[in-house]
Amino acid sequence: QVQLVESGGGLVQPGGSLRLSCAASGRILNLSDMRWYRQVPGKQRELVAVITSGGSTNYVDSVKGRFAISRDNAKNTVYLQMSSLKPEDTAVYYCAADITYNDFTGTPVSVKDYWGQGTQVTVSS
Repeated sequence: QVQLVESGGGLVQPGGSLRLSCAASGRILNLSDMRWYRQVPGKQRELVAVITSGGSTNYVDSVKGRFAISRDNAKNTVYLQMSSLKPEDTAVYYCAADITYNDFTGTPVSVKDYWGQGTQVTVSS
């Protein structure tokens, strides 16, 4: 009943920029906290940035000053603006959200960390 679809990944040179988007669709009643994670093969998924419904943000230390998370509540979309990219930022980036939606019976269901499918970001010269 709900989908999170990421876009905007790709190949970029060190020092470059990318903007990731994650759009939520479906029978959504409420989007609370929204998050970006990243994962490198063989390593645990890492929380990169979070934005609350009120717009408060927080970042992992390694991206502070380089990444910016934002959201457009009218579009049910969260963004991650990534600048001054480094090779160590290479990963699959996933968005996740705390969502309340109506299931097929019309009953509200709340899910924490509803995941998108991920988008690959590669930083390389």
